[in-house]
Amino acid sequence: MSHDLFKAARNAMAYAHAPYSKFPVGAAIRADDGKIYSGANIENLSFPQGWCAEPTAISLMIMGGGKKIIEMAVIAEKLALCPPCGGCRQKIAEFASKDTKIYLCDEVGVKKTMSMEEMLPFSFATEILG
Repeated sequence: MSHDLFKAARNAMAYAHAPYSKFPVGAAIRADDGKIYSGANIENLSFPQGWCAEPTAISLMIMGGGKKIIEMAVIAEKLALCPPCGGCRQKIAEFASKDTKIYLCDEVGVKKTMSMEEMLPFSFATEILG
């Protein structure tokens, strides 16, 4: 099932707006509604005021009616198995469970699978704080 997320993340990466970092990234989410939502990083001249691929995909999920991330794939053009940055890990955790699978990809497919708990141990728990 992760292959369709890989393809969606790779396709999203083609839409990255990364003229400053030259580091295109794509992400794709399978949400609780069964739909796939994807996004790319979008930079801004007021660096680092742009946003990463992961929150772009999360925004599309929320605006599309999805509530929870079931699984997610991330791909970067210049770095195989590129994990979400620290800030994105907390953003993902807001809509994920500890068991949510995060797939790290290279140019041909999923190469590593991690749980959200492995990706961000000791994260803020939304059920406690919010």
